[in-house]
Amino acid sequence: MVDDEVGVTEALQDLLSEEGFAVLTARNGKDGLKRIAEKRPDLILLDYMMPVMDGRELLLALQADTAYRDIPVILMSAMPRSSIPQDCKPAAFLRKPFEIDQLLAEVGRRLTPG
Repeated sequence: MVDDEVGVTEALQDLLSEEGFAVLTARNGKDGLKRIAEKRPDLILLDYMMPVMDGRELLLALQADTAYRDIPVILMSAMPRSSIPQDCKPAAFLRKPFEIDQLLAEVGRRLTPG
């Protein structure tokens, strides 16, 4: 999970851990790239608006790299999907604030816990 909002990160990490998922976190896109290189994730929850390197920049970097382009990315933002550039092509988009059930459904479509 790559998100600069500590409260969001902690809450989602607790929730997903309780559901049986191992969760690693990063505070911005640059740290996210480093974490991804250290331990390749099965899925990335990615905030759109962050300092240092935003979600769009990270998503484009992942899509340009053959080693990472197949990792599903769920992009999260308070902005509507229509405001996000068309070159940003996540596997799914969740508008903040979203319902926990929405998040779990999107994650569940792409992963199984364990």
